[in-house]
Parts: sequence; C-alpha cells; structure tokens
Amino acid sequence: MAAPNDCIVVINAGSSSIKFTLFKGDALELLVKGSIDNLYSGPTRFVAKGASGAILGEQTWTEAPLDHAAGMRHLIDFVEQRLDGHRIAAVGHRIVHGGMHYSGPQALDETVLAALDALVPLAPLHLPHNLAAVRAMMAMAPGVPQTGCFDTAFHTAQPALAQAFALPAAITDLGIRRYGFHGLSYEYIASRLPQADARLAGARVVAAHLGNGASMCAMAAGRSMASTMGFTAVDGLPMGTRCGTLDPGVVLYLIDELGWDVAAVQKLLYQQSGLLGVSGISSDMRVLEQSEAPAARLAIDLLVYRIGRELGSLAAALGGLDALVFSGGIGENSVAVRAAVCRDAAWLGVALDADANAANPREVACISAPHSKVGVWVVPANEELMIARHTLDLLQAA
Repeated sequence: MAAPNDCIVVINAGSSSIKFTLFKGDALELLVKGSIDNLYSGPTRFVAKGASGAILGEQTWTEAPLDHAAGMRHLIDFVEQRLDGHRIAAVGHRIVHGGMHYSGPQALDETVLAALDALVPLAPLHLPHNLAAVRAMMAMAPGVPQTGCFDTAFHTAQPALAQAFALPAAITDLGIRRYGFHGLSYEYIASRLPQADARLAGARVVAAHLGNGASMCAMAAGRSMASTMGFTAVDGLPMGTRCGTLDPGVVLYLIDELGWDVAAVQKLLYQQSGLLGVSGISSDMRVLEQSEAPAARLAIDLLVYRIGRELGSLAAALGGLDALVFSGGIGENSVAVRAAVCRDAAWLGVALDADANAANPREVACISAPHSKVGVWVVPANEELMIARHTLDLLQAA
C-alpha cells in the first residue's frame, strides 16, 4: 500500500449478519473486528472489538431492525470514526460463488456484478446478500477499490473428474458441475499448516470446516482435490439448518407425490433440516450438547457419522491420509465432536491425545497422540485474513 497507515476493510455479508475486519499496512495488522447481527428480524445488535478483544463499540436496535444497507452505513460510520489518521485503501468482500469464470480475486465493477447477478440461482441464500454489501459500499465510497474473493475459487484446481456429474454434456456445458465452497477457509489452512510443521507442505490432508455451514476438503500439497459440497452449498455434510447430501428422488417425491412447490422444497433443504430439523430443538451445537433429549443426541450422532463416511471417501481420493484438520465454529470448539470423529477414524490410524483435545486450543495446535499415524490439528478459521491478503495483492499489482 502507498502508506503505512493505509487500511483494508474486509466485509463478510450473510443473510442476516455482516462481519467486518480492519487491517493496517502491508503486514495486515489487525486493528478492529466486529459484526452486526439479526438484520431484518431484530433486535439488530452491533459489537466491535480491538485486537486485544476489548470492546470498542456496542449498539442494539430493538424497535426498527436494520437492513443490509443501513447496517453497512453504520459499520462504515463506525470505521471512519476509528480511523484516527488511517485511510481506507481498499475493501475486500467474501463472495460465495464465482461460477466457472472467476477462479481468483477479482476487482469489482458494475460489469462483474452483472455477471455475478446471473449466478444468484446457484447460491440463492448467500449471493444476493454478498452483492448487496458490495453495492452499498460502492455507493458510500465510490472512489475506493473493491475486491471480490470467491469461496469457490480454491476448488477450481481440482481434477476434472472430481468436478464432474454423470450427466449429458448438454447439461454439463451449462455450468452444472461440482464447485465446492468454504474455499477461503481451506486456502488459509493450506497456507498455515506448513508454517506449523514443514512436513505438511506436501501432505495428504483432509480439512473439516464445521460450523453452521459445514464441509470437508481433500488437499494434496495444499491443492484442493475433492470436496463434500458440490453444485450448491447444501450438499455434503448435515449442517445447522441444511440437510447435506440427499437422494434427488426425495425432492421428486415431495413435488410429485406431496404437491410441494419449489419454494417449499428450498426452504426445507436450506432452512428446516440439518441439526435443527433432526433435533427439533436448535441448529446450535452448543445447545444440542447441553440437551438431554434423545433427538439432540441423534442429530449430533448423525453429523459425526456423516463426517466419518466423507472422511473415508476423501482419504480414498487422496490415496491415503497424513493429517486431519478441524476448523470452523464446531471444529474449533467442540471437544466431544472432535473426539467422536477421531474415535471412528481409528481404522485410518488416527489416535487422539485426549488431554490436548480437552485443552481446546485457541491457536493452531496438534492434538494427536505421539503414536498416531495421522496428525490431527486444530486450525482456527481466518477467512478474513485470506481476503485481506488477496485484496492487498490486487492493490499492489494495480
């Protein structure tokens, strides 16, 4: 960047929340991070913290919840008040879907946004909100460069066979293929592991990003080889409210036999299934782990079982396994889920250090036993830093 006090703002807009992070200088020093939650439904809550975790700002709107545009306005006003001699040099956005054409970070303008609008049917619950945040930022800061970083980009390097469905070419040529998601998280893991252990630079790794959205990725020497999510972000593992892999015949049955329309099916698959649907209690793993209800236990057991099934599949795609990585809200915080997954993966040579796991490390850490044939790691997700790195690279190349 041009000056040491230049900053990059990273925006991660979801369906009902906006996360933001402010990084300073070429070293990308963390200055502020925060979020604004419960947009539309309310009460909308804003909180921002400094690098040390100290709260810098809080506010709650109880009577009139904010929308994305108002939320972005509040965030930018807050950031501008905190700049104190710093200048926003660029803004990086997390964008869930880049389709077939965007395989890396992209400078955003109206032409690119129009192309991304056409992809909304591929990610209907995510992409409209990603793009709304971009447009709001463009309107408020028209002279500031905007960069899009795509969750699908990391997976574009997968072998062609890993991306293909067994469909006629006329369908495949329309762009119907396996895209994979959570790519920014996996890209960060791929960059971080060799720093923790140089032997992992060329390793066969399965990473599990487990949170409200959950997926797994097979990586060889830091390159994506296969992933559990496919054409959409509803595929693969059960998630907070998403069903994961489902026989297409179930969808046909709901439509043909029960008379459901597309909107009802979409709501079921994306918002009423997963941990919430199975348990009937909550989509939050913390709530389920504290519950004594049999349905809560069933939801957890089903997730663990599906992780084990996918782990075997991804290890097969790699021809073996050297390391297993946990990331995301559940992966980083649930001692019990990590223990259960590793217990079921003993056949692969996975052996957990129970004490290291119970310590619930907050930094990158190895939690496998010394005799384990497969290293087990916890790598806290940091998609924001990857977005900042990409944004800085584009800014310096301009």
